Amino acid sequence: MGGIELHDSCGRALVVNCFRALCCKGPPPPRPEYDLVCIGLTGSGKTSLLSQLCSENRENIVSTTGFSIKAVPFQNAILNVKELGGADNIRKYWSRYYQGSQGVIFVLDSASSEDDLETARNELHSALQHPQLCTLPFLILANHQDKPAARSVQEIKKYLELEPLARGKRWILKPCSLDDMEAVKDSFGLLINLLEDRDLEPSRV
Repeated sequence: MGGIELHDSCGRALVVNCFRALCCKGPPPPRPEYDLVCIGLTGSGKTSLLSQLCSENRENIVSTTGFSIKAVPFQNAILNVKELGGADNIRKYWSRYYQGSQGVIFVLDSASSEDDLETARNELHSALQHPQLCTLPFLILANHQDKPAARSVQEIKKYLELEPLARGKRWILKPCSLDDMEAVKDSFGLLINLLEDRDLEPSRV
């Protein structure tokens, strides 16, 4: 009987300690949520990158034709990403979905043809100058860096002509591929930092 009583008392002590710990610490603070829009041409890899960040099965990934919304969890924030299809007949409607965005993810194929890269540059310039996006943080991902024909980030930066167009804007240009998701997560971490900095800015009258 003594052994049972000792076990019960230890169990009660453990419950009390756990209860005290929970009461003292309380629930973890809620992670901030940000609404983002993700754009880029068809084939740039938007859907695959977002699906991987959500730990979805690669085999079930289907390219987005209209738009989709994913809640992408990170340790310090949740990103509600509205991904817009990149086909010719969809891109002209992109601006209808910009309202309410707090940041922009632009994905391009580093190994694409010259024509597609020029189209991507024009779409990026249009987004950077759009009234609903021009003041927002931009994360520009030079995807498919694992392909032999991929251009370097330096080449892409020069080709995109981000300076002086994006001077004074908060933007990040990073290489990425599905083979290095840790680097992708790091890039999103930098974007979250920009979003947090934006939250801390004094409101303008």
